[in-house]
Amino acid sequence: MGKKRLAAFVLLFAVPALTAQTRLTLADAVATALEKNPVRKAAVFQQQAAAAGIRESRAALLPQIWFTETYQRGNDPVFVFGSKLRQQRFGAADFGLNVLNTPTPFTNFATRLSGGWRLFDSGVSWLRLSQARQMSSVAQRQLDRTEQQLVYRVVDAYLNLLLAEKRLQVAEDALKTSQAILERSQTRFDAGMVVESDPLGARVQHAQRQQELIQARNGVELARARLNHELGVALESRYEPAEVLAEQALPVPTEEESEKLALEHRPDLAGMQLQVEIQRKSVTAAKAAFGPQLNAFAGWEADNPHFTGGGGNNWTAGFELKMDLFSGGAKRARLQRERATANQATAQRDAMTSGVRLEVRQAHLDVEAAQQQIEVARGAVAESKESLRISQNRYEGGLITLSDLLRDEEAALRAETGYWQAVYHLRISHANLELAMGTLDANSPVVKP
Repeated sequence: MGKKRLAAFVLLFAVPALTAQTRLTLADAVATALEKNPVRKAAVFQQQAAAAGIRESRAALLPQIWFTETYQRGNDPVFVFGSKLRQQRFGAADFGLNVLNTPTPFTNFATRLSGGWRLFDSGVSWLRLSQARQMSSVAQRQLDRTEQQLVYRVVDAYLNLLLAEKRLQVAEDALKTSQAILERSQTRFDAGMVVESDPLGARVQHAQRQQELIQARNGVELARARLNHELGVALESRYEPAEVLAEQALPVPTEEESEKLALEHRPDLAGMQLQVEIQRKSVTAAKAAFGPQLNAFAGWEADNPHFTGGGGNNWTAGFELKMDLFSGGAKRARLQRERATANQATAQRDAMTSGVRLEVRQAHLDVEAAQQQIEVARGAVAESKESLRISQNRYEGGLITLSDLLRDEEAALRAETGYWQAVYHLRISHANLELAMGTLDANSPVVKP
């Protein structure tokens, strides 16, 4: 009973711990995603598979040894004659024509130990090993790029959640303002100062604000689920952000510096260059296939009438020189194919290089536009709030209509929403620039300011 009570006690306090909301910084979110996200795990397994390919290619340079155990029984004349010889049990009586032509069934247990070693294949095996090493490097570059893209998605999802919370806060404030306008218009209508259209219009505006609040709440839940998806955890997990959306001043390198960094650090571009080199070696290997091969082989065999023994053994060893004199043009066609593929890889690398440069320029322009937009949005918020304050006072004094007041309230709401959208745009544009340069990681300024 003591153990059961202890288990119940642990469970009682463990359940709240599992359901409690966990506050999460952006750096913590990135670290969690790099540990749990299944897309990143898949890239890790791909890199491990490529590393195993190195060992597989290296095996072709080493001797190969095989062991076989064979049981045979039959009355095939050639089989019986050869088996008796290998068992060293052939006698003078076995030369009889009847014995040779129609032997009685014979049993043979063959134990074989054999091996082979490709001593020379015109360098093909060494080229394959070099390609395997480069393929492992390509997989590592792909893993690096996958991690960079994952960091960007986590930053985007985290900032989207912060933006959704700001939109919710703006919607709540807008609902309070709408409620105040509704009460003010109803009071003025009850006092006979305005017609019934004023409180009716205020109710319509208030209903719209209620709908926007519902949408904002749904937006928060959807943004939280998206963040959980990028983290690689259950969608219903309660990860609450420990930060709030705010402007962030980050250094921006010049366009020339950014382009230089991208050409030096982009993992996918480096991987594409490795693909070009790998394909060039495939051309070299296709040429080497026209050359000769030199193989060594050896074998030992024991043949017995019973599994436990009673027979003889023998061994063979030798060398084999092999050269294809005619293969129907297959090797020449393969060489042409490898050359065409190498040219294709080179063209793809050039296209990717140009694309990377374009991404950097576009990201730079995006950062510059975001910086300008936030300046405009900041001023618009201040002006719209002041305009709304003045309109509220003038409406109280009967100097403007309710339509004018509602228009200014709508403008103030849109201005504040636009400001927070601009803040999000500025921060994510910095992350996008680092992604374009190939420098985005868990320690980047956009993650750890």
